[in-house]
Amino acid sequence: MAIENDSEFSGKKIFFLYPSSLIQNEIAYELVQQEYEVYLIKDHLKIKRVLKKFPDSIVFINVDDGVDEKSWEAWMKGLLADPFTARIKLGLLTAMRDEALEKKFSTTFKLPCGYTEVSKSDPLKTVKTIFGYLLAVEARGRRKYLRASSENDTQMTINIPYNSLFLKGVIKDISVTGLSCVFQEDPMLDKNTLCQDMQIKLQSIILKTEAICFGSRPDGLQKIYVFLFTQRIDPDVRIKIRSFIQSLMQSKLEKLLR
Repeated sequence: MAIENDSEFSGKKIFFLYPSSLIQNEIAYELVQQEYEVYLIKDHLKIKRVLKKFPDSIVFINVDDGVDEKSWEAWMKGLLADPFTARIKLGLLTAMRDEALEKKFSTTFKLPCGYTEVSKSDPLKTVKTIFGYLLAVEARGRRKYLRASSENDTQMTINIPYNSLFLKGVIKDISVTGLSCVFQEDPMLDKNTLCQDMQIKLQSIILKTEAICFGSRPDGLQKIYVFLFTQRIDPDVRIKIRSFIQSLMQSKLEKLLR
């Protein structure tokens, strides 16, 4: 997936640094399902390299893990003092109530994304709190949906039964609203053709849905077809598409870190 750096249009990247299992499994999941661009990372030294590439990012730090209090304070001061990362929006997360620590960090850093106590008994309360901060800093920008591009990944494929044939192709990009693809042979589909029983394979994930052909455009010697999913798409399919997009983005981030 091509990673854009126009945060006003594409939105800001949200990093959870040293996320707990609750943050990974519930809080990050809920943000992904709301079309936020979320990454999980467990290395506060390597992340600086990434943040310099994306200086409008948001970083939620789990201050209960990674390093001690003084080291976190020094790390954050260094991050905000560096002109390449000075625009980073910081938020702190903790599972332990500590008013003195909250006052210290909030006074020192004026945290745009707050100091949030993560509630194990009510994780949705934490999610709502984080949503509030993300809305305040316009984390999603003008983008409505995340879109993943295959970058020639032949493990993202499409198969459509059509006129007693099976149209086989490779997906170029996908979101919860639709996809674009290239077929092995041009099926000459007309605009508004309804394609039922469409099978989508996203690496190991197989999904069935239906879509309408929105149109096509030439791309060199190929023709790219664009499909929009119908309103009858199973909500579970949308959930799986969003989760797949996040996992693909996470994989590409890890390549940047290596």
